Amino acid sequence: MQIHVVSQGENLSSIANTYNSTAAAITDANELDAPNDLVVGQALVIPIVGQFYFVQPGDSLYSIGNRFGISYLELSRINNIPVELTLPVGFRLYIPEANKPPITSYAYIEPFGDTVSETLENAAVKNSPYLTYLALFSYQVNRDGSLNPPPIGNLRETADSNNTAMTMVVTNLEEGGFSDELGHIILTVQAVQNTLLDNIVNTATAGGFKDVHFDFEFLLAEDREAYNRFLRRARERLSQQNLLLSTALAPKTSAEQTGQWYEAHDYAAHGEIVDFVVLMTYEWGYSYGPPLAVSPINEVRGVIEYATSEIPSNKILMGQNLYGYDWTLPFVEGGPAADAVSPQQAITIARENNVAIQYDQEAQAPFFTYTGTEGSEHEVWFEDARSIQAKFDLIREFNLLGIAYWKLGLAFPQNWLLLNDQFTITKIE
Repeated sequence: MQIHVVSQGENLSSIANTYNSTAAAITDANELDAPNDLVVGQALVIPIVGQFYFVQPGDSLYSIGNRFGISYLELSRINNIPVELTLPVGFRLYIPEANKPPITSYAYIEPFGDTVSETLENAAVKNSPYLTYLALFSYQVNRDGSLNPPPIGNLRETADSNNTAMTMVVTNLEEGGFSDELGHIILTVQAVQNTLLDNIVNTATAGGFKDVHFDFEFLLAEDREAYNRFLRRARERLSQQNLLLSTALAPKTSAEQTGQWYEAHDYAAHGEIVDFVVLMTYEWGYSYGPPLAVSPINEVRGVIEYATSEIPSNKILMGQNLYGYDWTLPFVEGGPAADAVSPQQAITIARENNVAIQYDQEAQAPFFTYTGTEGSEHEVWFEDARSIQAKFDLIREFNLLGIAYWKLGLAFPQNWLLLNDQFTITKIE
């Protein structure tokens, strides 16, 4: 696969010719709704085997080979050029497809109300082939240890038909938010805990779940050890039924990080107890905060560097958002929430407002500003092929178990193209 960023004056035909592809193939791969009206700065995935590289000043066959993990002799052979050739700037080299390491791919899905919407059902059908786990969010714990289940619709059948394992996500959500009071009851009242674990085991085994995932957030700092003890109890119960145990962890960069979202999450203990963890490496830019990249690569890297110092890398799933936000400016603390947008919607907004997409090199994320019909200024940060490629590179660099997406329902076709192109998706037997 090739990533191409649209420049002024380019069209699909000229881009396709550059890469020996076709306009139709690029349109289909990127699910373009306006293929004849590309946005300057828009990233496209070119659906070819391998990729092309255009020589930059100072490049040599040796340096290019090192960059792509291929010998300079093989590069010269594949491209039918002499080894000693001085490469002219702009010269096109073909880079063959690399090996595809195995990866665990995990995605949350969050039905609302009493039924699973058609949008979510379709997202599950479309993306389950690229998933190891489909995580049903969420079974909400009541104060007596009983569970409020989400609707499941046809998700079980979809997962089964794609050999995708189902995950049962258990949360301390109460009245629309994570509750430290409910969390404290779960972690410290033995009778409630006994009832809860019985209900989890019964539900997971009856429902054919392979993994039980605890997403307990906003816990009291003093409940840190109680949470660790609870996980050890849960591990003992779940392992008796051959069920895996996983947890979601707030994005910490040190063991001493303060704040109620962080202190009760003990990275070292979770790394020892559970089968794998999901790092919630997103929401630096969030709906009620100032405009920022949702998962800036520099911040994500910091979390992974700390996590791998406490947890085996083969137990870590890097969290990744499948969405961006559209903020109305100026940002006012406590003001209206930013609108969540899919990568596809973000490109449409840029096109309709005739603005170019920019790219922040430090955050490795696309963004743009525009003036809305009401006259107010807007700032949009989202994900594209370049930003997700940067995250895939992190997974390889740190030899992580894989990636966990929050959440299915907003279209990002480029992600799934690149994921499938670069990794072999592990399936659970």
